[in-house]
Amino acid sequence: MNKKVSRKKMQKEFEKLFKTLKTKDGFIHLKHEHEQGNVYIGYLKTAIDPNKLEKLIIPRVQEYIYNDLTELNAYIPFTKTELTDDSSQIHEKLVKGFLFIYMEHVSPAYLLIPLPLDEKREVSVPEVEFSVVGPKEAFVEDIDTNLNLIRKRLAIPELSVRKMKVGTITKTEVAVVSIDGIADKDNVETAIQRIRDVQIDQVIDSSFIQQTIADNENSPFPQLLDTERPDRIAAILAEGKIAIVVNGSPHVLLGPTTLIEFFSAFEDYFLNWMTASAFRLIRLIAVFFSILITPLYVAVLTHHFEIIPHALLGTLVQSRTEVPFPPLLEAFILEFAIELLREAGARLPTKIGQTIGIVGGIVIGTAAVEAGLTSNVLLIVVALAALGSFTTPVYKMSNTIRIIRFPLLIVAHVYGLIGMAIAIAYIMVHLLRLTSLGRPFFAPIFPFRPQDFKDAVIRLPFDIQNKRPFQVRPSKVNRPINDDQNKQGGRQWFQ
Repeated sequence: MNKKVSRKKMQKEFEKLFKTLKTKDGFIHLKHEHEQGNVYIGYLKTAIDPNKLEKLIIPRVQEYIYNDLTELNAYIPFTKTELTDDSSQIHEKLVKGFLFIYMEHVSPAYLLIPLPLDEKREVSVPEVEFSVVGPKEAFVEDIDTNLNLIRKRLAIPELSVRKMKVGTITKTEVAVVSIDGIADKDNVETAIQRIRDVQIDQVIDSSFIQQTIADNENSPFPQLLDTERPDRIAAILAEGKIAIVVNGSPHVLLGPTTLIEFFSAFEDYFLNWMTASAFRLIRLIAVFFSILITPLYVAVLTHHFEIIPHALLGTLVQSRTEVPFPPLLEAFILEFAIELLREAGARLPTKIGQTIGIVGGIVIGTAAVEAGLTSNVLLIVVALAALGSFTTPVYKMSNTIRIIRFPLLIVAHVYGLIGMAIAIAYIMVHLLRLTSLGRPFFAPIFPFRPQDFKDAVIRLPFDIQNKRPFQVRPSKVNRPINDDQNKQGGRQWFQ
């Protein structure tokens, strides 16, 4: 009697569910008459793979011999199938690419089969962190593909992947990746706990996670490094850091990180150490030049023109003879024009964007000088400052450099060099207080750690870098470099 009541109840629930699903756009249902009762197949047309449905599911439902869904499930060539009597989870499963098979008068009544339509981009070359030498693979938007790219480079059992769902609506899959025995457990637990504590309805990209778990969300400086290169992830995981992979994002987050890492291109490790060190120094000099040169121009011409050398003073006076604006407004006009060109070039299609950047820069710069709106000296200064900001390998840090320049311009106009010194000191104090997953962001400069300078401002040879960065507190500090036991083979570096 109870079985009859239960079957009647399940039938009523299915009829109610079926009535609701028929109102949904794209819902398809198939009916097959079976000796035990009718069998229904339901799915969303845009969510499943139709080829697998026609080749692997429908023939088994119509041609195979079975008395219930448990027996049918044995014929289905898919893992992660589910048998249930609960109709409340059908809606959620359908949008995730499942199809359901309902069989009348049997229990369990529903068989859920994962059949998602995998439309994903193929692995291609890096677009943001492109390098002339070295690997040419980049992450894509699929989390399983990205984890496979990492595992391919770190084919070791110690590689740990911890997955979780984030976002009340999107329920985006997020994975925290580390190497057991090398990564500090506190860093791993800190990242996992912060991700679990995220209260947000949607996570579309790794940038959402980067902003929500940042130590200081009001800082213009990114506190987690993002990269699209699997080789960089593998190398940094081996240092004892952690990676955060987000489904739907082609960029993976790295932490804890330091300020200096944002100015280190991974291509540095494919070059001779002297060449790589020279390029790093050029980038750092270019960044300081980009931040300070335009405010310095405004400060000197507004308050400290007496420090200009006499040989240069005549050139500056002649270039500003017909300019009706003060240095601050003159600099703002050019900086704003450069930012407009940069944004236009970034938002337009690639070929058109390149044309806009080159032609627009030449035309606007020449016209501004000839019209007397700005001096030719400042035009050169602003152009060099813009080029200096482009040398930063990480795009988000280059945006920060662009933003910092504008408040420095205002301070330089109002207070001169003293104001610039105070503003720079304020930025330094902010950087000294900043942390990444609880670790000092300004290391190895502060706290001062001489051993970490082997791969900081300059990159020394690999055989000298025999210790992992102290800043991340790795469980295993020593590397197997110059270790006779490890040269003979074995895996002592994990012990």
